[in-house]
Amino acid sequence: MNTGSDGRGEAVVASDRTGTDGAEGTGADDERRGLGSKAPEFVKARRALHVSWQVGVFLVGLAVVAAGVTMLVLPGPGWVVIFGGMAIWATEFVWAQLVLRWTKRKVTEAAQKALDPKVRRRNITLTAIGLVIVSVLVGVYLWKFGFEMPWKIRNQ
Repeated sequence: MNTGSDGRGEAVVASDRTGTDGAEGTGADDERRGLGSKAPEFVKARRALHVSWQVGVFLVGLAVVAAGVTMLVLPGPGWVVIFGGMAIWATEFVWAQLVLRWTKRKVTEAAQKALDPKVRRRNITLTAIGLVIVSVLVGVYLWKFGFEMPWKIRNQ
């Protein structure tokens, strides 16, 4: 999304999306704006080159997503890399752009919900209750067995 300017002192003017009756565009129009290939014009002008470009973008995105999936079970920022691969795909494929928009919307909603005072109070309360339960269980274990490791306990 380009919200800057085309040159020094020139502002970018958005295209008019109103219909012939002068009504404003719908939310679907707003969501569809900016979708499509971000390939250079000389690539889009030639069908074979554009298909090759899409295959290359798909393979690079696939490699990044595969690395991210691998990082889910191995050390590394798995989800960040997966979304990076999706962003690579989104430069060329509309479906990936729509998935990224949906994901951004859901993350924003979750962040707003997490900042809600009622939700924060509930989360703090549940965390405190969980810590009390874990402390009691550790205390009971230490009272009954001492600092003995579980695999070394012979008589119960």
